[in-house]
Amino acid sequence: AANFASLPYTSFSKGTIAGHAPYPPSLSIADAMKSSATILSLALFASPATIGAFSSPWNRANVASTYCPIGAMGAITVSSSKLCMNIPAPTTEGGASPEEIKAAADKEAPPSSFYELQRASVKAAKMAIADDHRLLEIEFPPLPAKVLEMDDVSAYDVAKANVNLALDFAKSFAANGSNVAIMLPDEDECNIMKEDLKMDEKPYPNVVLTSLRRSEEGDNRIFKAENLLIGLLGQGSGGTVKPIPNINMYVILVASAQELPDIEELYEQIKDIEPVKSDMHKPVIVMYNLKLDVLRGDLGAPAFPSKDFQDRFLSRVKPVYYLRTRQYSRSTNKPPFILNYQGCLFRSYPGHYQTLLDTGTGRYRKVVGNDMRPALGEFKEQLTDALRDEGAIPQKEDEGALFGFLRTGYKTTTWWEEERENASMEWRT
Repeated sequence: AANFASLPYTSFSKGTIAGHAPYPPSLSIADAMKSSATILSLALFASPATIGAFSSPWNRANVASTYCPIGAMGAITVSSSKLCMNIPAPTTEGGASPEEIKAAADKEAPPSSFYELQRASVKAAKMAIADDHRLLEIEFPPLPAKVLEMDDVSAYDVAKANVNLALDFAKSFAANGSNVAIMLPDEDECNIMKEDLKMDEKPYPNVVLTSLRRSEEGDNRIFKAENLLIGLLGQGSGGTVKPIPNINMYVILVASAQELPDIEELYEQIKDIEPVKSDMHKPVIVMYNLKLDVLRGDLGAPAFPSKDFQDRFLSRVKPVYYLRTRQYSRSTNKPPFILNYQGCLFRSYPGHYQTLLDTGTGRYRKVVGNDMRPALGEFKEQLTDALRDEGAIPQKEDEGALFGFLRTGYKTTTWWEEERENASMEWRT
């Protein structure tokens, strides 16, 4: 009922609902219940309420479909003279050309709910797989921003949210016959997660919840010293990473920088495997909310993989759905003297990277589109230029060259954002 009160697109009149006049005395209880169920089901479809880790968007859609079949929607009269309808994006099946599909993706807006996000990320992943990309990255905040800023939200809470979201993501592929493995780094983490979420190894048909490193059958040791040494050195799994037969998709969660070589080891074992059925794709690996930008910063440190791991493997990972927010502050010579602003870098494959400025009204405004992923310093400068155009901060010539240099510094890119001789450009395109 609360969701119904905040329907964003349509307002229902006091007129005919399910063929009856408003609140007629002769309306039977059965008809009234049917009308109420229809209205609440539409509310479930259209609700903008944010979905967190403890409620499934697919469950909500299933409930709505059960109580409100497509035929029931035509019985409701809408009082608004202008309907805002969701127009389907162009698809190959619908006869659209690749150029039309990319143009539509270039204009795609960030999602307003986790339900929209799930649908968009699944669509982007499917399109990338159809273009024969085998290493995919999906990155977005797994919890609402207000929740992530709370002091009592732990890394484990974020991990649980990611498992629930990854399970919903996997269901979309499993429903079409694909076999999906959701993988945590090791068996201990996987067992704790299954116990906490009250899941077994197969939480959904064609979906398995398992780990990257798995012991040999019959090895029941509680403590395995070799795994500890291998993890500290960050040099691979020592043979404990093995593919699972008949799996089409591996979704990797909560891996650290030291565990990234395990993903490379898995990829080397599956890259030449042909699909079991002719209508299936080759096995793919999805790096799901791993924050690869943060993990890249650890490469080259003691006990971590070397920097050439970026050139050899991580640079080949294609970001297919990417939503990363950034917050900045800037001093000004006018009240309030400190300007706080934020934006996000957004990409939905095959669209380009969009630099979006938060307008402060719950919406984003597109500043510029980039076919090549901008470096972090370049992204910040694009947001700053947009504020200059609006007069919120002084122009560059008014600040002076020295003051501008002191703001930006000598180096505005990280080492992995620079052009590297042996690196692929997949991660930036």
